[in-house]
Amino acid sequence: MKWDLFCRVIDNHGDVGVCWRVSAELAARGEEVRLWIDDPSALQWMAPGGAPRVQVVHWTGESPDLGPGDVAVEAFGCDPPPAFVARMASAQRPPAWLNLEYLSAEPYVERSHGLPSPVMSGPGAGLTKHFVYPGFTGRTGGLLREADLPRRRSQFDRAGWRERHGIPVEGSRVISLFCYEPDALPDLLAHLAGLPDPTDLLVTAGRATAAVRPYEGQLGNGVRLHFLPLMSQRAYDELLWASDLNFVRGEDSFVRGLLAGVPFVWQIYPQQEDDAHHAKLEAFLAWLQPPPDLRDFFLAWNDVVAAPLPPLDPAGWRDTFARALERAQALPELATELQRFAAGRVRI
Repeated sequence: MKWDLFCRVIDNHGDVGVCWRVSAELAARGEEVRLWIDDPSALQWMAPGGAPRVQVVHWTGESPDLGPGDVAVEAFGCDPPPAFVARMASAQRPPAWLNLEYLSAEPYVERSHGLPSPVMSGPGAGLTKHFVYPGFTGRTGGLLREADLPRRRSQFDRAGWRERHGIPVEGSRVISLFCYEPDALPDLLAHLAGLPDPTDLLVTAGRATAAVRPYEGQLGNGVRLHFLPLMSQRAYDELLWASDLNFVRGEDSFVRGLLAGVPFVWQIYPQQEDDAHHAKLEAFLAWLQPPPDLRDFFLAWNDVVAAPLPPLDPAGWRDTFARALERAQALPELATELQRFAAGRVRI
């Protein structure tokens, strides 16, 4: 099928990260994809070289005069260009119109996945969208897992990666840090600095680096800081596999952390107006079933509770994330679900 996937970049690269992964995986399965994106600049480092059968369309105020394909996907509720929607409505065979929503473990996801949304006004009047919700049960769209991910993960040489990046293979704790600006960051750095064995802290480019830089030179010999460059999605997967503990954030790196099978702590995107992210975090923790100290760490890291961070225990948390990986791999696969859902609504 021919797909048009629409993405508006809000902030922090998570939306473009998810949309690129979906586009590239659909294309890897033989689909033809046009990724419409208003700011494609992040793809220069996120996906250098692009992907076969993925065409990036720079979506500006005046959208290109392109006809619709078989499937139109609006990511996270972004509205496709009105002129494109009008062409969809006037097509002899209108495309399937899917609204790819945000990931959550909350109960509403099962209820909402697959629901129709008739378009009552505007250039698309008379068409019907259908909601596709990623999620953590068999009655959702599941999680995006590339077909080659298990092979890449099983063949990954952790010791070789650490040697190439100047990280001791033995004798230190390796932690990757991808975060916003958590209030508990000073507490984490002080805790690492006070441990008897050293920590190699791999700090991702952007906001995490900006948050950690003020503490450079204040952590003694207990914390060796490594400020990383911007990296491709595949390179980021390897960073997760190479670490003993990963701090992840948002949606895209959250899923990759889960699929790495390595202990992680998630900083959920904060919604300051109503703290709606608290319920979303609690729903995921209910699915994860973590031990009490890990649960307390998640809540303190996300400023849900005013409490100091519990001690880190990556070794003690390994079984939790090994079980979580097994459960994640048994969930529906998002690209497969999109193909199945769209094929049921398109006469090819």
